[in-house]
Amino acid sequence: MSTLRVAVSGGELQGAVRRGLRMWRGIPYATAERFKAPAAAAPWTGIREARDFGPVAPQDRQGQFTGPPTGVPMSEDCLTLNVMAPPSGERLPVIVWIHGGAYSVGSSREIRRQGEVLVHEGVIFVSINYRLGALGWLDFTAYSTQFESNLGLRDQVVALEWVRDNIRQFGGDPANVTLMGESAGANAVTTLMTVPAARGLFARAIAESPPPDAVYRRAVTAQWAEEYLEVLSEVVDNQSTDSTSPEDAGELLLAASIDELVAATTRMQRSAPDKHPGIIALCPVIDGDFLPERPLKAFGAGRAHPIPLIIGTNDREGSLFRGRLDILATTPSRIRSIFARTPKRARKAVKAQYPGLPARRPAADFGGDYAFWYPTLKVAERHSRFAPVHFYRFDIAPRLVRLAGFDATHGLEMFALFGLMDTRFGRAMGLLGGRPAFKRAGDRMRARWLAFARDGSIPDWPIYTSRKRRTLIIDHEDRVEEDPRAERRRAWQEFVRHV
Repeated sequence: MSTLRVAVSGGELQGAVRRGLRMWRGIPYATAERFKAPAAAAPWTGIREARDFGPVAPQDRQGQFTGPPTGVPMSEDCLTLNVMAPPSGERLPVIVWIHGGAYSVGSSREIRRQGEVLVHEGVIFVSINYRLGALGWLDFTAYSTQFESNLGLRDQVVALEWVRDNIRQFGGDPANVTLMGESAGANAVTTLMTVPAARGLFARAIAESPPPDAVYRRAVTAQWAEEYLEVLSEVVDNQSTDSTSPEDAGELLLAASIDELVAATTRMQRSAPDKHPGIIALCPVIDGDFLPERPLKAFGAGRAHPIPLIIGTNDREGSLFRGRLDILATTPSRIRSIFARTPKRARKAVKAQYPGLPARRPAADFGGDYAFWYPTLKVAERHSRFAPVHFYRFDIAPRLVRLAGFDATHGLEMFALFGLMDTRFGRAMGLLGGRPAFKRAGDRMRARWLAFARDGSIPDWPIYTSRKRRTLIIDHEDRVEEDPRAERRRAWQEFVRHV
């Protein structure tokens, strides 16, 4: 294994050459002080080793979502990023990846070789850590004038600023950055497209399976902060009846240990889907400053950054969310709660699109469409009036995945895009057949994503407009359909007019 050096703002880094790629890991891009905006990373003297990933953000290792295995270091001081580059090249296109995980788990190291297959095709791949859980995605500004909002989003903006200022040293072009994410990471992408501080930091965007409407007003998020503090008070066994009063809650938040903050987050996540059906409690907040307005409103008014966008969802997003992952509006009581907010006529039309509702399969599709597909479609529709949009639906799935009842579910496209079917889990998914076709679909998908990252052009994929609604269906044989599921789209349009 050979070594290599590069100088960046902060000092000199020593990375390594692995599998024919240049790699630098665990580069600090900022420092995190609890409940405050990220501050500049401290410079260092001498040469800093950049061979290992940095610590992951505090998260539950065995909570509702799968966290990192025991032994992976975890710290509030988690704001690091990783850079992978081809053996040589200058002014290469750059992809910045924001990981998913419901804003509660995940890191830039969770899939160890993620992005390598893209780098082999001549791009630079940057993956970032950002604050998670209550430390990054709950709004506690009511409890201290020193606390700030949207900390996870602020981390991501500072990471993008680091890329702008330093990526030339790695052979990248700071004027040709594509921001890309999946699930919560894709929610971050669509949200950052409406954050004024992020303007000019990326030239294109790719959002895979975002829940783009999971961004809420301060009056709503204040209630979740209050509920979280009640749970945290129980976790730390604080007997004071004033523990959630404004003057004492700030002290509680600062004094609580990381384990206590994480445990309270997990408890809140488990109760939130039934207390507040159809919402995601860990989310950006419309604070009127850093995030001035609801992103869907900004897209409709042309106030989002006018950049080209790839956006889409998988065929059956909601089928993954069962068992301990059951967070969507998929139970009878949750569905009833959502139906109660809508006119009776609209309820009837939507229900007709999911025969058998609330049985498990139609309920999963209803919940997935509510959280992912329909608001994603609205982003595409609105942004297409101001910038080029390519809309897709990912339909292909290996046979074993279909037999298990998941089909092309949430997150499956990453195994195709990142060439992960040769991993142990990927081979297991292909045991009963379908692996070669799935890999070929991934090759085609990756070629389009890379062409988009290079210069924004994808010759065989027409743009999406509200008139044509041309959608790429990624399947055994790719095809373009005009307004697929049009009747379902029209039913949802009457059902949730606020989206």
